[in-house]
Amino acid sequence: MKKNILIPTDFSDNAWSAIVYALKLYAKESCTFYFFNTINNEALAQRSLVTGHFLEELKTKAWQKLLDLKELAMVSNDTENHDFEIVLSTEKLTSAILNTIKEYQISLVVMGTKGASNKDTIFFGSNTISVFKNIKSCPVLIVPDEYDFVKPKKVAFPTDYNRFYKDTELEALSEITQLYNATIKIIHIQERKELSKVQQYNLNQLDRFLQDFEHSFHWMPNYAKKATVINDFIEELSIDLLAIVNYQHSFIENLIKEPVVKNIGSHPIIPLLVIPE
Repeated sequence: MKKNILIPTDFSDNAWSAIVYALKLYAKESCTFYFFNTINNEALAQRSLVTGHFLEELKTKAWQKLLDLKELAMVSNDTENHDFEIVLSTEKLTSAILNTIKEYQISLVVMGTKGASNKDTIFFGSNTISVFKNIKSCPVLIVPDEYDFVKPKKVAFPTDYNRFYKDTELEALSEITQLYNATIKIIHIQERKELSKVQQYNLNQLDRFLQDFEHSFHWMPNYAKKATVINDFIEELSIDLLAIVNYQHSFIENLIKEPVVKNIGSHPIIPLLVIPE
């Protein structure tokens, strides 16, 4: 079955990095990539007078940029498994993406960490945060700026075992794992000496679900902010991709609250798969 992947773009270098990563990640898969842009942005909202002529001019320019992007992707792509479509919206970003996901049966959204207003010390741009906080119908894959593609052979999955994961949530994890026969490294930051009965039950259920996948369980001491501990784990085990289920009080909230520096040592932060609750 063909996979439909939505890639929002503001035509920045960071957005192109996300496109390149997605094309390489799914090189062997049959996919249709939808390049998406909306002209309803902050700059437009701040204008006191928006004429119909001005809007049409914006739409024409954005449509041409999408056509040029599609052409560039087709030239750069070295597989016949991929098709490309373009989508232009006049709605606000998040609502436009939600409607596009529904209309085109999108199964994955791929985005860059930041847009044209690139800031070196912030991991997530405001648009990226808005998307993965509000998109509940499919996973969002976030690709760091200027990230060179590496086959995801090691996927890290943080959990506190306080939550029972549904099959639909874990299927997103197993699907990306199957692309390159990756090993799943399950990380638990140890806040107590022993797991509660609920935590132990959830660990056993997770182990059972992943029985057909190569996986291992890792315990990390609670010596710093969770983002720091996870970053250290990523570096020590040479993790290629981080997968997180986004639910209330999850690790992803810490990433939003804490300013996460772009580099871990000398290496860019790895791609992040945000799986909706």
